[in-house]
Amino acid sequence: MSKNPFDMSAMPGQQRAIDATTAAGRVATESAQAIAKINQQAAQELAELVQKRVSELMQTQDPRTAFEYVHAEVLQDAAKEVTQYQHQLMQILKSGNQELAAIAENLIQESKADLIHFVNDATNNAPIGSEAYVSVFKTSFNNALQNFELIRSAMNDSYANFEKGIESMSKLPTPKVTPSKK
Repeated sequence: MSKNPFDMSAMPGQQRAIDATTAAGRVATESAQAIAKINQQAAQELAELVQKRVSELMQTQDPRTAFEYVHAEVLQDAAKEVTQYQHQLMQILKSGNQELAAIAENLIQESKADLIHFVNDATNNAPIGSEAYVSVFKTSFNNALQNFELIRSAMNDSYANFEKGIESMSKLPTPKVTPSKK
């Protein structure tokens, strides 16, 4: 074992964790900015559409014609806007999810490699007569490696399920409104 109480080999692992956290923060920030942008764009488009539709509606004299116009034109346009907004939002979430999955996968693989390196160093430098302890240590290490694989598998399943949920939400049927005569 190392005689130095300050293990300098741990520093790269800590730096990788900091880098992974920074990357995850960057992904979250970019996703939030993209969502804010499409929210602002959707609000502007909705305001313009409402203003246009209200001015057209004000020109209508007959209440029945106005009702049919609102039902046919305004609701159809609103449904299209909502569908476009939903599609854009799902694309942002899917992209961010893929980046976060890659970051987590890299962090798990690097942590696994660090653990293997640590165990190899510890067992190679074990004092004579500590074979029983080394055996217990290696058994614990193998269990830890299995846990790494379980965590990685669960993480991959979680991200895959999230993507499937996004895809199924984006494939929801859109309401069909048939325009009537003005």
